[in-house]
Amino acid sequence: MKKSWSKDSRVWLGILLLLLLLGGILLNRGGAVPEEAYGVTINGVTVPPVPTLNPDQVAQGQQLYANYCSSCHGANLEGQPNWKQPLPDGKLLPPPHDSNGHTWHHPDDLLLQIIANGGDPAISTMPAFRDTLSDAEMRAVLAFIKTSWGREEREFQWWVSSRQAP
Repeated sequence: MKKSWSKDSRVWLGILLLLLLLGGILLNRGGAVPEEAYGVTINGVTVPPVPTLNPDQVAQGQQLYANYCSSCHGANLEGQPNWKQPLPDGKLLPPPHDSNGHTWHHPDDLLLQIIANGGDPAISTMPAFRDTLSDAEMRAVLAFIKTSWGREEREFQWWVSSRQAP
């Protein structure tokens, strides 16, 4: 003998399913956790979530970059053509700072040291900016540079920086 659902049972079941569906949608809208909140995991090592860049610091960094960096590294952070090819004296041309370059491969501490102390004189003509820019200004330039990186580059660079932290 086949059991059948009464009309009332089907109505209440439909209402229950609808309420569960709406409840799930409402909970998800207000309580969804962005993927970035979980941190960055690379090769099984997780670091805290990538911090949000401060818009005021980025704006300051953009102006400083235009004044001090763009003449060598390009107005759009594109670097010099053939930047990977050593010159006859062994030095390299200024690299791009966008995702096409290698800046994002390095931790913040190293990048800030290079800005402050200049590039390795054996392979670079980059001057030191420690007497020109404050620590806060150098950090602002780096914050601006980070805005040109894609999500994967930014996450990798944060992962590298976080692993270097004491």
